[in-house]
Amino acid sequence: MRDWTHCPRCGADLERVVPDGDDEERLRCPACGLVLYENPAPTASAVVVDAHGRVMLTRRGIEPFRGMWDIPGGFVRPGEDGEEAVRRELREETSLEITPGRVIAIVPDTYGADGVPTLNIFYLARVQSGRERAASDVSEIGWFRPDELPARDRIAFACVAVVLDRWRAERIVNEP
Repeated sequence: MRDWTHCPRCGADLERVVPDGDDEERLRCPACGLVLYENPAPTASAVVVDAHGRVMLTRRGIEPFRGMWDIPGGFVRPGEDGEEAVRRELREETSLEITPGRVIAIVPDTYGADGVPTLNIFYLARVQSGRERAASDVSEIGWFRPDELPARDRIAFACVAVVLDRWRAERIVNEP
């Protein structure tokens, strides 16, 4: 959004200003008054750990980072809370019903070639029911012990690497 030059609402040229009562420069449309705030898009993901102490990772079937490993999850839709979003995303990507537990990390990152800012919420979760099947934008599902995690250059997002490092270091497990 930093490099936008035209208003997405009316098409007029944008200007950079510090709006009244604000302390940061923003893009503003002088024609229609729209002020653009570069706020992060929220995501919700599930750190699913099984009874054997393995974590579920999914191989991305789409860009960005097609073919790389990721923690299953995705963007929160309007009107959803984080738990609803993570349940929906896991159902879409793995065909599994999960029970989200506590939040184990909230990590900022970016998404895509444009570097859209994201705020990524990671829930500890366990499988409740269903038959595991890669679906939607996932090409493969894998289960990894801490010493078997893919190399960092095979991990899709920086925030996922942070959470996996934390999971490995703290030996985070599911509560009964």
